[in-house]
Amino acid sequence: MTQLAEAARRVPLNRGRVLDAAVTLADEVGIEALSMRRLAQELGVVPMALYKHVANKEELLDGMVDTLVSEIDPPAADAPWKTAVRLRVLSARRALLRHPWARPVIETRTTATPAVLGYMDAFVGMFLAGGLSVDLTHHVMHALGSRMWGFTQEVFDDSAGRDANEHPTITVEARAAMARHMAGSYPNLFRIALAAAHDDESVVGNGCDDQFEFEFALDLLLDGFERLHERNWTSK
Repeated sequence: MTQLAEAARRVPLNRGRVLDAAVTLADEVGIEALSMRRLAQELGVVPMALYKHVANKEELLDGMVDTLVSEIDPPAADAPWKTAVRLRVLSARRALLRHPWARPVIETRTTATPAVLGYMDAFVGMFLAGGLSVDLTHHVMHALGSRMWGFTQEVFDDSAGRDANEHPTITVEARAAMARHMAGSYPNLFRIALAAAHDDESVVGNGCDDQFEFEFALDLLLDGFERLHERNWTSK
């Protein structure tokens, strides 16, 4: 094992190796624990060696998103536009499920790298190739929003409820009291909360964004886009 580690350290450091190591480390310890110092330790180099390949932590995070983009399947050739869009969105979602750190990193990016711009450009291209107008495609991209990346920015955040179930220190009586308060103060929310049955293994981040909810909303949007296209809809 020591020989393998020493051999790895002798491999010349480059940007790709730095980014791959950062992704692996974030997968293992979480994005909050990722630091330039810890990454350098994993690579067996001094921290200053990293700065020859990434200028700072923000550039490292940008590069990690680029690595994520490279894992997303390219647009399906010769597929109808709705199918091509759906397949690529679901491929992006699978990538996010593999890398739980990715959603918060994507949400905090303030600049788009060439890889991100290329990903967005290909998305626009799928709609235009399907015959949608530039005007409609502009509004379609706004409507898709974060779904382009495979997650939904949720109105409801039920992470607190899931956390309560994970902590045995919260008694059954306390949970029952919380439920009674919810039912009395917010009866409509309580009714739909009781109706929900979500698979936490398919949730990207907090909230109700499990696989069923995500695909339900995606298909609803794609069907709506198709109807607008068939009507030759225009915003002008």
